[in-house]
Amino acid sequence: MGRWGRQSPVLEPPDPQLATTPPPPTLPPRTFMRQSSITKIGNMLNTAINMNGAKKPASNGEASWCFSQIKGALDDDVTDADIISCVEFNHDGELLATGDKGGRVVIFQRDPASKAANPRRGEYNVYSTFQSHEPEFDYLKSLEIEEKINKIRWLQQKNPVHFLLSTNDKTVKLWKVSERDKSFEGYNTKEENGLIRDPQNVTALRVPSVKQIPLLVEASPRRTFANAHTYHINSISVNSDQETFLSADDLRINLWHLEVVNQSYNIVDIKPTNMEELTEVITAAEFHPTECNVFVYSSSKGTIRLCDMRSAALCDRHSKQFEEPENPTNRSFFSEIISSISDVKLSNSGRYMISRDYLSIKVWDLHMETKPIETYPVHEYLRAKLCSLYENDCIFDKFECCWNGKDSSIMTGSYNNFFRVFDRNSKKDVTLEASRDIIKPKTVLKPRKVCTGGKRKKDEISVDCLDFNKKILHTAWHPEENIIAVAATNNLFIFQDKF
Repeated sequence: MGRWGRQSPVLEPPDPQLATTPPPPTLPPRTFMRQSSITKIGNMLNTAINMNGAKKPASNGEASWCFSQIKGALDDDVTDADIISCVEFNHDGELLATGDKGGRVVIFQRDPASKAANPRRGEYNVYSTFQSHEPEFDYLKSLEIEEKINKIRWLQQKNPVHFLLSTNDKTVKLWKVSERDKSFEGYNTKEENGLIRDPQNVTALRVPSVKQIPLLVEASPRRTFANAHTYHINSISVNSDQETFLSADDLRINLWHLEVVNQSYNIVDIKPTNMEELTEVITAAEFHPTECNVFVYSSSKGTIRLCDMRSAALCDRHSKQFEEPENPTNRSFFSEIISSISDVKLSNSGRYMISRDYLSIKVWDLHMETKPIETYPVHEYLRAKLCSLYENDCIFDKFECCWNGKDSSIMTGSYNNFFRVFDRNSKKDVTLEASRDIIKPKTVLKPRKVCTGGKRKKDEISVDCLDFNKKILHTAWHPEENIIAVAATNNLFIFQDKF
């Protein structure tokens, strides 16, 4: 592992005995969720809507999206801790995990009845809820560390147990999620309440028996990866070998082994000797889905760098750099800000990748670095309002993007609880809204249009009427079906398609 790069500094020197043998987990086997005072995301509203009778508008063979479920309290009074901060399907789409600003992780499981129905429905029920991170305080830097969950990434399932990684600004944790429907009783060395029995009181040997109990889903922390990031972690990504993962902050990317918590290897470091010479920061990073030696990371200057860990231990020098030359006619004071890439995702095939900047989403071919092969404007009508967006800090919002399972469509969010779906084959796109007004049976989502000026048509909304406090930052697409999850403040909307 030493060839991977420089070893990241750890605040406390590890025990020499731990250098070769991974330390056993020292965390408690069970965790309990810290409830919010006003709303409890663990008690999410489960509004399942039967889609069998949904009416279909004229679609010319294209998919029309229908409402399936909404999760989360419908109160207007929302606490900051209940705001959803990340959404992620697992590899087969049977589980859907969300993290919030209160440090909690809620896992939903696909309803077997909805999966077996004809037509299949995308309905999910609460499977497990646990407190992943707690607020901390760095006494050396006098800095508060928020409990907010920045990212969740699933490991591929190899047995009935599920594993996932969750991270806040400083610490990554590996969680084990397992089911238990049996318990053992009749031990010889301990009482039923768990207390150790006095050996002198053991007068006869008993054979422990198995007792059936109601299904219990347990989430237990297996590893904690800490003390390796000076700056806030913005990305984690599991390698295709399922043995290593990377964690990226503003200036460095570290490589970890899942069995080793006391050391990591620094594979990218863009921190200048003089911080006054700092010109860019890392905004996102991800491993290639099939090649374990390749990863990409994006920067605030609008560039994406592809690195190969076979070429050098320290990947400060990239193998490829993807960057589109700026159009001089669009040059403005805000050009550098809106060109910053907020998210990058490699396709499931590994041939393409998408990048999201403030106004557009671009599709890149890994074989062509000079320009993207496709560019889709997300909300170009906001270009004229960049000044006001700068004043209210909305211009710094970080929108995520995602692929569908076949790499034929992409999705990203916008303001006013709008989200955009782009079909790469037909080159058509649609704007949809995640609104509480649509949580009714047999509801088909109507395409929304934004009017930039002149006479406003029916069903159009003026750009001046958009609510910039309502924004879709986090979205996820089922890896095998047309089921999407959209996070809108404290609510999680689940939609499915109808043909």
